[in-house]
Amino acid sequence: MLVAGYEFTRAAESLLNKDGALALAMTKSARNGTPEEIARVKRTFFATTRTYLGRRLLQSDRNANLMIEVLRTCVAQHEFHLHDFVVMPDHVHLLVTPDGRMTIEKAMQLIKGRFSYRLKRELGYLGEVWQRGFSEVSVCGEQSFRAHREYIAQDPVRAGLMKSSEEYPYCFASLSKKRQAKDGVLVQKSCDCGTSNLEP
Repeated sequence: MLVAGYEFTRAAESLLNKDGALALAMTKSARNGTPEEIARVKRTFFATTRTYLGRRLLQSDRNANLMIEVLRTCVAQHEFHLHDFVVMPDHVHLLVTPDGRMTIEKAMQLIKGRFSYRLKRELGYLGEVWQRGFSEVSVCGEQSFRAHREYIAQDPVRAGLMKSSEEYPYCFASLSKKRQAKDGVLVQKSCDCGTSNLEP
């Protein structure tokens, strides 16, 4: 509802608390809704998480492959559908649809927690792994889905790591190409592709 002039003054007065201070009216975002509200409808997100202080922790083959292994495990356990991803030296982009039992926050906590645990336990890493939190954008419709998928595919190229996204070994495009060569099949890259190339 638009409020202007006198009506705005009346609306503002209605927000005053008993001490005369203006009580801020906050909207409740979907991200901070109840688990029941959030999990009711499956939604796809473009999510990004960064390493602690932007350290290039994921640039080594063993660490990047460990991240991919963590993603594979989550997909195999049906924690979420992973449509696309890229593991960059200091961040990870994901195109993910949490299942009906999980929020995007829980999905990201699961990924980051499992990777940190395994990195420290299996590879002896002692420092902080992840920057706190993550960012996400809700992906609405096929056009948005394709645009975010293209952004993910081109991230290694934009960063000057490879000339082609399929050459970069730590992304969906590369794994898809390897799997197609191995299986001799064409894997369709569409909005409903789900978990096709990350299944063990």
